[in-house]
Amino acid sequence: MVQMLEQVPARSRQQNPGIPLDTGWIHSIRINRSAVERRAITLMARRTVKKEWQAAWLLRAITCLDLTTLAGDDTPGNVKRLCAKGMRPLTREMQEALGMAGNHLRVAAICVYHNLVPVAAESLRGAGLPIAAVSTGFPAGQTPFPQKLDEIRASLDAGASEIDIVISRRHVLRGEWEALYEEVRAFRHACGEAHMKTILATGEAGTLSEVGMASLVCMMAGADFIKTSTGKETVNATLPVGVVMTRAIREYQEQTGYKVGFKPAGGIRAAKQALEWQILMKEELGDEWLRPHLFRLGASGLLSDIERQLSHAITGRYAAANRFPMP
Repeated sequence: MVQMLEQVPARSRQQNPGIPLDTGWIHSIRINRSAVERRAITLMARRTVKKEWQAAWLLRAITCLDLTTLAGDDTPGNVKRLCAKGMRPLTREMQEALGMAGNHLRVAAICVYHNLVPVAAESLRGAGLPIAAVSTGFPAGQTPFPQKLDEIRASLDAGASEIDIVISRRHVLRGEWEALYEEVRAFRHACGEAHMKTILATGEAGTLSEVGMASLVCMMAGADFIKTSTGKETVNATLPVGVVMTRAIREYQEQTGYKVGFKPAGGIRAAKQALEWQILMKEELGDEWLRPHLFRLGASGLLSDIERQLSHAITGRYAAANRFPMP
C-alpha cells in the first residue's frame, strides 16, 4: 500500500500556460449523449476493486481529497478542526492496521471560503498543506468582474495557494467563447503562479456538447484543472459529464502537450463513488491522473465513509457511521 501512495507533489507539476483561442477546434466538438452514457455505465461494470486493493484505492482517494467546508454556518472553530483532520485523516491505530505506520498520510488540500483562508493558514502554518479558496463570486459567479479579480488577489495575500474560480455560465449558454476565454485568461493572470481550478458548474452549463466546448476553452485560457461543479447546483458531478471532460483533457494534451487535471465535486459522499471516479480516471487518462497533482475529489462528507470502509477492511465489520464524524 505504501507503494500505491507514492505521489508527485502538486508543486512539481507543470503549469498549463494556455494557448491562443482556437474557435475552429471548439466548434468541431460533437458529443453523442447515448454513447457517453453507455460508456459511463460500462466503465463500472467492466472493472471492480475488491479486498486489499479496495483499501489501497481508498487510501489513494484520501490523498487526492480537497477536504471542503463551504457552508453558511462555517466558523473559525470548525475550519480549525477540518485542518487538523486533513493533516491526520486516519487514526494512528488504523494506519498501523493497514500497514501504513510511519506514512505521513494526509489530504491534498483544505478548501474554504475566502474569509476563512486566514484561519486555515494559521492552523496549517509550516505544514505545507495547500489551502484552496473558492473565488470569483462563488457559487453563482454573478459579482462584478473587477471584484472577482480583487477576490483572487485577496485570497492569495491571505495564504491560499490554490484558487477555485467559477465561470460566468451565460457565456457557455450563449456560445460566447471569446468572452469566456478572456474571462478565464484574466483569472489566470490574477492567480499568477497559484494553482487554478476552473469550475464549469456543469449542471447549469447546458448540453454535454457545451460542457465539452467550455472545457476546451478553459484549458486554452490556462486552467490547471477543470472542475465539474460548485456543489451548490441541483445536479453536480455525474459520470457522463466526467467522460466528456476527461476526453477533452486527453484531446488537449494530445494537441498541446500540456496535462490538465480534473476535479469532480458535489454530491460525492460514498466511498463507492470515489472508486467510480478513480476508475474513470484510470480508464480514460491513465495512472498519472490518480495522483493529486492531476486529480482531486471535492467533498466534505466523503472522508467519513472512506474511514468506515477501511474499518471494515480491518475488522470485517461495519462500524456505526457516527464513529467517524466530520468536524
